[in-house]
Amino acid sequence: MFFVLLLVTTLFSTPAKAQNNTFVEDSCVHLSEVVVTGLTGSTRINQLPAPVAVISPEELQSHSSTNIIDAISHQPGMSQITTGSGISKPVIRGLGYNRVLVVNDGIRQEGQQWGDEHGIEVDGEAVHSVEIMKGPASLMYGSDAMAGVILLHDAPLMAEGEMSASASTEYQTNSHLFAYSANTQGNKKGFVWNWRWTQRWAGEFRNPVNGRVHNSQFRERALKGMLGMKERWGHSLLKMSYFHQRPGIIEAPDEDPFQKINHYKVVTDNMFYVGDGVLKAIVGYQHNRRQEYEENQVGLDFMLHTINYDVRYVFPFSWKLNVGTNGMWQQSKNKGVEALIPAYHLIDFGIFSTASESFGPVHVSGGLRFDHRHVNWEPINTIAQQPSPTSKRSFYAVTGSIGAIWNITPNLDLRLNIARGFRAPNMSELGSDGEHEGTFRYEVGNADLKPEYSWQGDLGLDFSSEYFSAKLSLFANRITNYIFAEKTGGVSAEGTSIFRFTQGDARILGGEATVILHPVHHLHWENSFSYVNSVQMHQPEETKYLPFTPAPRWMSTIHYDIKGSCTWIKNLFAEAQMECYLKQNNVYRLNNTETPTPSYTLFNVVTGTDFLIHGKRFASLHLSVNNLFNRAYQNHLSRLKEGGIYNMGRNIAMKVIFTI
Repeated sequence: MFFVLLLVTTLFSTPAKAQNNTFVEDSCVHLSEVVVTGLTGSTRINQLPAPVAVISPEELQSHSSTNIIDAISHQPGMSQITTGSGISKPVIRGLGYNRVLVVNDGIRQEGQQWGDEHGIEVDGEAVHSVEIMKGPASLMYGSDAMAGVILLHDAPLMAEGEMSASASTEYQTNSHLFAYSANTQGNKKGFVWNWRWTQRWAGEFRNPVNGRVHNSQFRERALKGMLGMKERWGHSLLKMSYFHQRPGIIEAPDEDPFQKINHYKVVTDNMFYVGDGVLKAIVGYQHNRRQEYEENQVGLDFMLHTINYDVRYVFPFSWKLNVGTNGMWQQSKNKGVEALIPAYHLIDFGIFSTASESFGPVHVSGGLRFDHRHVNWEPINTIAQQPSPTSKRSFYAVTGSIGAIWNITPNLDLRLNIARGFRAPNMSELGSDGEHEGTFRYEVGNADLKPEYSWQGDLGLDFSSEYFSAKLSLFANRITNYIFAEKTGGVSAEGTSIFRFTQGDARILGGEATVILHPVHHLHWENSFSYVNSVQMHQPEETKYLPFTPAPRWMSTIHYDIKGSCTWIKNLFAEAQMECYLKQNNVYRLNNTETPTPSYTLFNVVTGTDFLIHGKRFASLHLSVNNLFNRAYQNHLSRLKEGGIYNMGRNIAMKVIFTI
C-alpha cells in the first residue's frame, strides 16, 4: 500500500510553486526559528548554548508508538529501557532512571520511576509537543535532572472565540493494539477548556523466536482536563488527570502476575503580569498507587503522595533574569503483604536564579542553584532478616551552568556549555530489600550511598542551508559517586539472583552527529549517529564499563513531501527509515551482570496525508510498518533480554484522526 500510494501520487502530482514561479523554500532550514521554553523562558533555539531537541505535533501524530517515551526514543541521543511493549523509561546519553526528569503539566512527574518495569504515567495522546534538554538541568529542576529533562507540552490555549473537537483511532497488528481518543477544547470570552479521554488495549506481542510472549498484554485508560481563565492580566488554569494501566508481568510461562497502576494529578498553573515583569506560580498534587498481583492476591502495594511547587519571577530587564524556588513534599507507604522499598518521607527544597543576555551575535546564559533534600525511612528487614533502626539522610548541593552560543553567520552557530549536576540517591538505592517482579533480580540497597555530582561540557556546531544541514553535538561527563546495581553472585531463598547497589566514579563521552541533505525539493535525507562510551574509573576489565549503556546507533531516513494540485489532499508524505544498532561489547561483566548484544538492522516505512473539505482539514490518515522484514533482535536496553525474550516483530499500524 505504501509503495502504491507513493507511485500514484508522484505520477499525478506537480511540484508546488510560489506565485513568482520559484520553489517554496524548504521548511527544514528554519530550525533556528523554533522557540523553546525549558531553561529561561521563551527563547529561540539558536540562542541557547545547551543542546535542545524539539519534537513537533506533526511528528508525534504521524509515527506509531505504544507510549510517549517510545514515540521520542528515536531522537539522536535518546533511547529507552523497555519491559515489553507497554513500559518504556527514557534514557538520555546513556543515563536513565532517576537521572532523567519528566516534566508534565509544568511539574515533575512523580510515580515510581526508580523501578525497571515502572513506566511514565502519561497519556501520549494528550501530549502536543516535546522538548528534550540534554545535559545537567539541575539548575532549574534540582535533583534527578542530571542527564536532562523531557518537557511534555499541552496544546497551546486557543484564541478568543475558537473551539474545536477531534477523535482518533489506531490499530496495530502485532499485539492487536486498539486505541481511541476524543478531545474538545476552546476559548469563550476568556474561559478556556481542554478535555481528553483515551483508552488503549493490547494483547500479547509476538516475535520470530518466542512467538507470542506470554503475559505481555496491557490496557490503559486516561482522562485529562483543563479549565481556566485567560485575560490581559495573565492566566489561571486548573489541570486534572487520571491515568490507569494494567500491564502483565512477564515471568514463567505458567504464571500470570500483573500490575495495577493508578495515577491522579491536580495542578493549578498561574501566570500574572506584575508591573512590567511576570510572576509564575504552579502547585500540584500527585497520588500514585502501584499494586502487583500474583494469583489475584496483592503482593507489593506502593502508595505515593507528592506535593510539588514552582514559583518564579521574570524581571523586566533588557536582559532576562529569573529568580525562583521549587521543591516537593513526598510520602510513600507500603500497603501490601510484601515490601521492596521502605515507607519514607521526603522534603525537597531549592532556590535558583538564571540570567541571559545577548552581545550582538553572541548569546550568554547561566545561573546558580542551592538544593536541600531530607529523607527518613523505616528500613524493612535485611536479607539476613535482621531488623534495622529508623534511618535518615540529608543531602545538599550547589549547582550551576554557564554557556554561550555564537551565531557566526545566519547559517552557522557554535555552542559551548558547562554545567554542574546533582542527584540524591533514591529510596530503592538506599533501602530496597526484596524480589523485584519482572526484573529477574533480588535487590538490596545501601544506606551509606553518597549523592552523585557531575561536571559536563557540551560543544556543538550547527549549520543549515537550502540544500544541506548538519549538526554536531559532543559531550564529556565526569560523575563522582555514580550509583548502579551489580550482581553479587548469590541467590535468594527463591533462587533469584541478588543485586546490590554500589557506586564508583564514572566518565561518559559521546555525542550525536546529524546530516540532512535536500538534493531535490521536498526530498529530505536525514542521517544521524549517536554514540556513548561509559567507563567506571580505575577498574579492571570486568567492571570497567557501566551497565545499561546503549549501543551505537545509525539512523537513516528518506522523507518525501508530495505536493500536487489535488484540492482535497494536503501534507501527503512518504518515508523510509533504517535503524542500524552496532554490537555492544562494552558491558559490566562481573558475575555476568550484563551480556554483550550483537548488531542488528531494522527497516520501517511510513506514509500519511490530510483530507480537506472546503480547504479545511477534516481527517488525517497515517500508515506505518515497523520492523518491515520481521527481524529477530534483542535491544541492549530491553529488561526482557535476561530472560531470553526478543523484541517485537513486524508491526503494521493505522491511525485515523477526525477534526471538527
